[in-house]
Amino acid sequence: MADGWPGRVATWLGSWFWAPDYDVAREVLQRGTAAVLVVAFVVVVRQWRPLLGEHGLLPVAAFVDRTSWRDGPSVLRWRCGDRFVTGMAWCGAVLAGLLVVGLPQRGPWWVTTLAFLLLWAAYLSVVNVGQRFYGFGWESLLCEVTFLVGWLGSSGGGVAPPVLVLLAARWCLFRVELGAGLIKIRGDRVWRDLTALYYHHETQPLPGPFSWHAHHLPRWWHRVEVAGNHVTQLVVPFALFAPQPVASVAGGVVVLTQAWLLVTGNFAWLNWLTVVLGLGVVSDGAWAAVGSWLVPAFGRGEAPVPDGGTGLGGPVSLVLAVLGVSALLLVLSVRPARNLVARRQLMNASFEPFRLVNAYGAFGSVSRRRDEVVIEGSTAGSPGPDDWVEYAFRGKPGDVGRRPPQVAPYHLRLDWQMWFLALGSPGTRWFEVLLLRLLEADRATLRLLAADPFALDPEGPAPQWVRARVFRYRYTTRDERRRSGDWWVREARGTLVDPVDLARLRRLLGPGA
Repeated sequence: MADGWPGRVATWLGSWFWAPDYDVAREVLQRGTAAVLVVAFVVVVRQWRPLLGEHGLLPVAAFVDRTSWRDGPSVLRWRCGDRFVTGMAWCGAVLAGLLVVGLPQRGPWWVTTLAFLLLWAAYLSVVNVGQRFYGFGWESLLCEVTFLVGWLGSSGGGVAPPVLVLLAARWCLFRVELGAGLIKIRGDRVWRDLTALYYHHETQPLPGPFSWHAHHLPRWWHRVEVAGNHVTQLVVPFALFAPQPVASVAGGVVVLTQAWLLVTGNFAWLNWLTVVLGLGVVSDGAWAAVGSWLVPAFGRGEAPVPDGGTGLGGPVSLVLAVLGVSALLLVLSVRPARNLVARRQLMNASFEPFRLVNAYGAFGSVSRRRDEVVIEGSTAGSPGPDDWVEYAFRGKPGDVGRRPPQVAPYHLRLDWQMWFLALGSPGTRWFEVLLLRLLEADRATLRLLAADPFALDPEGPAPQWVRARVFRYRYTTRDERRRSGDWWVREARGTLVDPVDLARLRRLLGPGA
């Protein structure tokens, strides 16, 4: 570059634009996000057809017909056949897997960026037409983070990651944590009086294998947990923007608290992706301080190479691209920032259809009791009380003797909707179609469940009736578990759907089901 003020501007820009002490952070952010994307696309492969496919509970084709591109940009608005979506998801899983092992990162920066942008466009396309089955905050979070980490450059080029992109990742983590903390303080009083965890471990959507044990910890410990949660989500996020090593410590605190949530619940990839963001705050110097043996495990990049005299310290094209993307994200951050201080804070909201900067939050209210919808089928012509067999789900409570499983980061979308159904969630056509598919013995739908109770005898008759009952669940006490071996106690509370047969369901749902 020529001498004079252009050269001085370039040198000044290059001096602050790059973050040479964050090579490990880049590897964690890119490879960790890619690993979550592998899981997310595998979920699409396994669950799209029965949930949203041509013969699904909420067919996307019908949704696309009654909505427009403005409602949610998606390539599936042009083509949403089951084979096309499954093929796209397999391609997404393979491409994300290549990013996990670091293959695209060995090339120039634009190869890595293009790979992440393709994954962002593919997953955004699924989320924007996924209706209630994709109406979770971590869907928008995955879209946002996937877009972000694509601009961190390539480790193979020997150029440090851009500071602005690292700051954008911290801004994302800040909104995740502070948004969740504020929604709690503004919401249910049990968060303010520190009693929320008297109930949460028992009433959360999908308890994990250690949730029973967490529930039975002393009540004073539950109060300490809630107080610690408030500190982590209301105070620590501000330290993410402090100088090092304070920021690294703040990132470590986030990781530790998220690890406890991983142990005590199943929230798909929300906690896993938050851990990735938390580790992305930690500098190489902090890793070295913790133990130099950690650094090679994440593939610390090479030192920046000379830029051929441009003075920018890296490719001009990457500098210009990052500056443009950063300006866009800054403008899009205005509404999410206002939402944090708004009296009526929105939880898990997107303010633009591309989900680039979103609002987050979780569990603004805590259920005090746990109700579960239990689906039963019968092969009898006129079933009596003893002629019903229960359908077992993969994750949600059913058999009182079954220990809650660990399923996260995998996302059991049907099980989550069953939890919302028990809470009284409106719009139950999907559930009525589910009952229809069970009567039809639809194989794709049955694969969403833990087992088909009527498949034990291949020669036996198919179910002639289904019904749905509501049960009140609670954890067994220590004494009850010692005597019975059960994890739950349940009692019948009523009937949600009276016994219904195939012919009647088809008449009720009409020809579109």
